[in-house]
Amino acid sequence: MPATLNIAPMGLKADQAAFVAALDQAHARSFHSYYTQYILADDEGGYIAVDEGDYGALPQAMLDRVIDTC
Repeated sequence: MPATLNIAPMGLKADQAAFVAALDQAHARSFHSYYTQYILADDEGGYIAVDEGDYGALPQAMLDRVIDTC
């Protein structure tokens, strides 16, 4: 899995375990959701999974933090 390529812009402090956990959560949600799943960098150097259906069209501030989609 090329996770290191996806987190490279975040620098060396990026937490790969948090990225993989958020990616797993997004994949699990994608089976039950019609909407796109996003992996976003949070303010603490970690990652969160967001379902587009929870927010409608994502605001630009959230789009700027997108690392991956599924």
